Amino acid sequence: MRVISGSARGSRLKRVPGDSTRPIMDRVKESLFNILGKVDEEVWLDLFAGTGQVGIEALSRGAAEVVFIDKVRPAIQTIQSNLQTTRLQSKGSVVQADAFDYLARVAGNGRFHLIYIAPPQYLGLWQKVMAVLDERPSAWLTPAGIVVVQIDPKEYESLTLQNLLLTDSRTYGNTQLCFYEQAPTE
Repeated sequence: MRVISGSARGSRLKRVPGDSTRPIMDRVKESLFNILGKVDEEVWLDLFAGTGQVGIEALSRGAAEVVFIDKVRPAIQTIQSNLQTTRLQSKGSVVQADAFDYLARVAGNGRFHLIYIAPPQYLGLWQKVMAVLDERPSAWLTPAGIVVVQIDPKEYESLTLQNLLLTDSRTYGNTQLCFYEQAPTE
């Protein structure tokens, strides 16, 4: 597990001890950033951050800030260590909190260009987070902001959302990336 591009290119990242997290494979992460293109000066929210590697990749590639959320203490410690290793700690805010508590408690103020969701598998968490974000996506996302969900393809189900639209979906082996944008307002 390493940073692929940018200022921290080649830096090796630590894994969270145990088997509670499922890090994204480097080739999937590289494909994700090829799809996204430039992330310069963007602000991201990384829910269920695990090792923090997706947010750290964004910071390495020029994102202005990433807020990392995870409720597991070993994950928080791993993210902090990985930010130090990459010398990107000044651009990362690490918050130990349940993702749902964080979303309910902290106003997003429409500042996130991207919200990345990679929850523990087979618990239905991604659907629940999407339902929360769908209530008021503009509270969290910039007008052109997107939500990216990382799941196992077996977990995928079509969601009935009012304010977010599935615009793309890519499958790489046992990882599926789903891209959601805000529905146009009439």
